Amino acid sequence: MQPLLFGLFLSMYLVTFIGNLLIILAIIIDSHLHTPMYFFLSNLSFADICFISSTVPKMMLNIQMQNKVITYEGCITQMYFFMLFGGLDNFLLTVMAYDRFVAICHPLHYTVIMNTKFCGLLLLISWLLALLDSLLHGLMVLRLSFCTELEIPHFFCELNQVAQLACSDTFLNDLVMFATGLVGVIPLTGILFSYTKVVSSILRISPAEGKYKAFTTCASHLSVVSLFYGTGLGVYLSSAATQNSGASAMASVMYTVATPMLNPFIYSLRNKDVKQALKKIFS
Repeated sequence: MQPLLFGLFLSMYLVTFIGNLLIILAIIIDSHLHTPMYFFLSNLSFADICFISSTVPKMMLNIQMQNKVITYEGCITQMYFFMLFGGLDNFLLTVMAYDRFVAICHPLHYTVIMNTKFCGLLLLISWLLALLDSLLHGLMVLRLSFCTELEIPHFFCELNQVAQLACSDTFLNDLVMFATGLVGVIPLTGILFSYTKVVSSILRISPAEGKYKAFTTCASHLSVVSLFYGTGLGVYLSSAATQNSGASAMASVMYTVATPMLNPFIYSLRNKDVKQALKKIFS
């Protein structure tokens, strides 16, 4: 069973790493892709590579060495980078939804609004918010005291699971997690608002061909958003509804491994421009 698991996760990791790397290279090489949408997509691909790299290599090492031990420092570090790049994914998807909103609802002002300086500012804000969020949770965990030889019922150091194992009072940690969870709803609200306006604008387009063309520019992003938030919701519901750590871990695998792996396929299969750029790389 161990070699099978190792092979499965190794293949998924390599597909994710190479797939996202090819998306980044295609966007850098092809000048036609030097637009705000693809600028944010390249950063999303980079975040996905880092997101999966924060957990899967350590897990594969544990399987190969048949040793599931992680140090306290290693656990805190893993948790920090997992939250950093997971948060960055969240904010980048929101920014990309705003980009689609401007492109479809205000097409004549698109190049003026989404200029290079503003895109850079949106990216900087996304990084800062993700850094602050992960740093806050990391510092909150550092204030907790733990007994020795703890067992985490998970395949990586997940914030909630680690906090539950603390010997000291976790009320403040729970409060911060709840508060940041509520704040985390803001990006999703922004995405929903953007797409409400986008759908409303598309429906007002008279030719059916025009409606289809407008919708295809959003289809890839909408698919990724559905996958990201759908699996994230699955992780939350599985951990809240059941005490079965196996079910929770399986849901987390979908969120941490399957989502970054499928993103390059979604953008390359549904996007003509990316397909052509990838053909240039291999030709």
